Amino acid sequence: MHDIWKDMFVLAVPVVEKILRPVVVYAFLVVGLRLSGKRELVQLNPFDLVVLLTLSNTVQNAIIGDDNSVTGGLIGATSLLVINYLVVRFLYGHRSLDQLIEGRADVLIEDGKVKAQHLRRELITMAQLEAAARKQGFDSLGDVQQCVLSRAERFPSSDGSPESKKRGTANC
Repeated sequence: MHDIWKDMFVLAVPVVEKILRPVVVYAFLVVGLRLSGKRELVQLNPFDLVVLLTLSNTVQNAIIGDDNSVTGGLIGATSLLVINYLVVRFLYGHRSLDQLIEGRADVLIEDGKVKAQHLRRELITMAQLEAAARKQGFDSLGDVQQCVLSRAERFPSSDGSPESKKRGTANC
């Protein structure tokens, strides 16, 4: 019975290592996801979802190391939550750095006209754009006054209401 408690709660690696591993992996993932573009987090298709799920499984061992204890897992999870909280708080006060990490919004449709070059840059197909517009109640892309792709869209520019549709704005 003593071995069960030992395996569950005694750390196999130093506490500092348990804290640093998640922080390093977190930083790597933030940079990697930023370099992969806005589409990764906004326009997930089944392939993107598989990549994100596989990515989480791939970095799992980098985070936990040789330690499978409950204590180690709690320390790792706490480290991830704390570093995320600190990064979000820091970026809140540093808008230019936040834009560098989050990226800038990209206008995909302006005055009912699709900006094909912007679609190519964001790796979004016409079918995906049409599906996003239909999801928000637009019959065609010509009905959309403006469609903005934003990685950090926290307040949608269109809520699907008749008033929003009259304005012709879409959150793509």
